[in-house]
Amino acid sequence: MRSDKTKKGIERAPNRSLLRATGLTDAEMERPFIAVVNSWTELIPGHIHLDKVSEAVKAGIRSAGGVPFEFHTIGICDGIAMGHEGMKYSLPSREAIEDSIELVLQGHQLDAMVMITACDKITPGHLMAAGRLDIPTIVVTGGPMMPGFVDDEYRDLISVFEGVGACRSEKMADD
Repeated sequence: MRSDKTKKGIERAPNRSLLRATGLTDAEMERPFIAVVNSWTELIPGHIHLDKVSEAVKAGIRSAGGVPFEFHTIGICDGIAMGHEGMKYSLPSREAIEDSIELVLQGHQLDAMVMITACDKITPGHLMAAGRLDIPTIVVTGGPMMPGFVDDEYRDLISVFEGVGACRSEKMADD
């Protein structure tokens, strides 16, 4: 296992002591270390539920005999960043996500990873990291965002953009 580089041999006693400080047992030290790469954040609507998905993923890893280690990636919501200077940061965030995943996986020599992701810049960043690292990987998508209702009428992001466009057209006609 890749993780043996951090946990096997007398020379790795300091590494093991730090791993034990996270609560690992002797039995867990013998198991595969699995990264749970989660893009959960409270800022992105399509990610708001990914913390719950992560709990199920970690339970599955444990029941399959692995040891999960969760960490989070950054994320920028295109919809929130749209229309102002924030747009300049969305696309470059892909590479920052890719790099940060590589840094954690290589720095800790984890054996495999489960990626929990959503959104159109964040998911490619995760996938680019998976390709670069070339270790066993499972990708779990958060799925599409559910629409909402306003005054018992169906509303989604497209209908909001259409509404803004209609308001602009009306304003231009009035001018």
